[in-house]
Parts: sequence; C-alpha cells; structure tokens
Amino acid sequence: MAVDVLLGLQWGDEGKGKIVDVLAPRYDIIARFQGGPNAGHTLIFDGKKFVLHTVPSGIFRREQDNLIGNGVVIDPITLSRELDDLDAAGIDYGDRLFVARKAHLILPTHRLLDAARENAKGERKIGSTLKGIGPTYMDKTGRNGLRVGNLEAPDFKERYERLKEKHLQLVGLYPYIEFDLAKEEEEWFKAVDRLRTLPFVDGEFYINQALEAGKRVLAEGAQGSMLDIDFGTYPYVTSSNTITAGVCTGLGVAPQRIGEVIGITKAYCTRVGGGPFPTELHDETGEFLRKEGSEFGATTGRPRRCGWIDLVQLRYTIMLSGVTQIVVTKVDVLNKFETIRAADAYRVDGETSRELPFDLVHENYEPIYTDVAGWNTDLSGTKEESELPEACLDYVRFLEEKLGVPVTMVSTGPDREELVIR
Repeated sequence: MAVDVLLGLQWGDEGKGKIVDVLAPRYDIIARFQGGPNAGHTLIFDGKKFVLHTVPSGIFRREQDNLIGNGVVIDPITLSRELDDLDAAGIDYGDRLFVARKAHLILPTHRLLDAARENAKGERKIGSTLKGIGPTYMDKTGRNGLRVGNLEAPDFKERYERLKEKHLQLVGLYPYIEFDLAKEEEEWFKAVDRLRTLPFVDGEFYINQALEAGKRVLAEGAQGSMLDIDFGTYPYVTSSNTITAGVCTGLGVAPQRIGEVIGITKAYCTRVGGGPFPTELHDETGEFLRKEGSEFGATTGRPRRCGWIDLVQLRYTIMLSGVTQIVVTKVDVLNKFETIRAADAYRVDGETSRELPFDLVHENYEPIYTDVAGWNTDLSGTKEESELPEACLDYVRFLEEKLGVPVTMVSTGPDREELVIR
C-alpha cells in the first residue's frame, strides 16, 4: 500500500483539518508528519467547533488510528489541553492515538528562548507564534534535543536539567522578558505524566508494518508549502519541511511509498505574521475577505492578511510536492463578488515571468492579474456539483486549466457536510 499525502499549498490555514476529517473514513491510519502546536486545524461538525494543534485530525472518526510522527515537535502542555477537550467531547482515543518515540519535546525553556529572541529582533520580527518550535528544531539539528522515547529513560530528569541550563545561558544573551519558569515547569511535568499514558511506538516500524499489512495511511501536513524551511519565503518560514518530501523523513517511509498527493488551496489567499505576500490587499476588499472568511488565526487569534489567489505561487508548490489532485476551500467567501482576480504571472524587473522569484522578500516584482466573473450567489449548504452556479464551476475549471491538476473537491462552507465532491 502507499501513503497518501494531504498538505496546504499556500501559507497555511487552507482548511486541512476539515478535509482530513472528511477523508479519514477511507483510511486506517492518519499520521501527522511535521510541525508542532503552531498548527491550528479547525473542524466544525454537529454544531461544534474543535481546534487541533498536535493531535491528527482523524481523531474524531472512531474507526481510525492516529499517529503523531517523529517529524512533529510536541509541547506536552498543549497536547494535554487537547486531550482535555477530547475527553469533554466524549472522544475515546486511548487505544487510537500513538506517539512516535523519535518525536522531539518542546520544553518550557524552548518557549522562553523563542520569546526572548523574537522580542530582541524589534522591527525585524518574523511573526513567530512563540510556541518554542524554532528552538526545538534547532536543538534537534544541533543534536541536543530530548525525544519522547527519552521519557522512558531512568535519567530523564537529569537530561532535562542539562538542556534547561543550556537554554538559560542562551536566554541571558537577550533583553529580559517576563516568564514564570517555575510555574511553567510545574504544568509541563504534569503534562508529561499525561503524555506517558499514551502508547509510544517506533513510528517508522509502526507505519511500514501497517503498509505491509495492507493498511491505508493518510499523512497530514501542518502549516503550508510556502512556509517550508527550504522552499518557502525564507526567512519568514517555519522550521520544518512542509512539502511531500517531509513525509519521508517525518514518518520514516521511502519515496516510492508515496501515493496520491492532495493539495489544498483557498479560493483566495491568506497569510499570518510577517513576510512577503504578493497578492495582499490593503484596501476594503482585503478587509471584506477577512470578515467574510472569519480570517483570524486558530492558534494565535491574529487577524490574517488577505489577498487574491496566486497561481504563480500555486504552480510552484504543486511542482515541489507532485500534487495529483486539488481541494479548493472557502469558495463561499467569494459569494458576493462580481469579479474575482487571480495572479497568473509576475512582472519582474520589467519582464513577465510565470516563475516564483528567488527572494520574494527583496526582489522587485508585481503580480499580473487575470479577471474571472463571480457568481454573486449564496453557496451555503451546497453539497452537489449540479447545485453550483455555472460561474462558480467556470472558476473551478479556470483553476484546473491554469494549474494543470484536477480539482476533486470544493468546500462551500465550514461544516464537514458542506463539501462538493467532483
């Protein structure tokens, strides 16, 4: 069997949680392969809203197992709070939620270090979520990190103290910030005890043995492709590989194991935090998109920057991940537009280009737009392709033509039932 992949094609917040939840019944295992609690996957069903930061989005489907893979960095406090929410919702996860031993742990001092560094940057802030993600991945690549499997070692506390002292020395290089470390540590160790109640597995063997047994696996990505550490808008990126290649290292599977790659894009575009955003709208249209789409971060609550869809950027991320099918979300947010715009090329130093420039942060470029007719119709509750206005279908076909990949699903609202499968 192959591992199918689901990932975001923009700067995150594309609606991955909902689509994983919808697709989950087709699979036996849902596996998160990278990122940490800076992710916020929102699911809405039965009139209730859930936000997951670490737990895979398949947890609400009772027949599926879920794996937090080795490429994920875990904050026990955040995870414990998610488990509290699952308990309150009556979700039974005890024998369905597995944690890879090679996943790295986020310590309280990782969050302290993250905040101190970001604070010291002043106007050069990159918009970190301050969840300790970057410092944790730095310890991982610096070969200093603590992993979930270390919780089973008798000298774990000594290892923790050594890493903590290293962090405190580094924090001393930055201006002072308020941080109640003793209080945070107390909560962290309680959460660690909670984490120990979940089954730990050697994730690479768990996944490969499942595949050999004929199990169907869906790999769930976090953030978006344009935040990839190598191919995103550096340095305004996350600390992990958010494209398909990250599945191989984040779960321990070989490249030939990759099957379908499902890419998700909004019908427009958003971004949270700093960094370049070529199609961003700084006018009433951008504000209208923000209000209509309830564009506020699921993790931070920060208002998202909004703009038109960027086809140059999408072709780039489709190429990087080998996307085989596309899901378009939030088409309903465009219900009231007479005309919809799409950036199909850039003007770079006076020349027209359909390729993404090397450095979107500093290079001189501007988007070249193509206009498409809107449908000016309420799509709420639409579940069948035949119910979509012809102008909406024309927009979907336009995207297929420009991107060269079929659109297999169109989300017409936030609920799991508001989805057109083509």
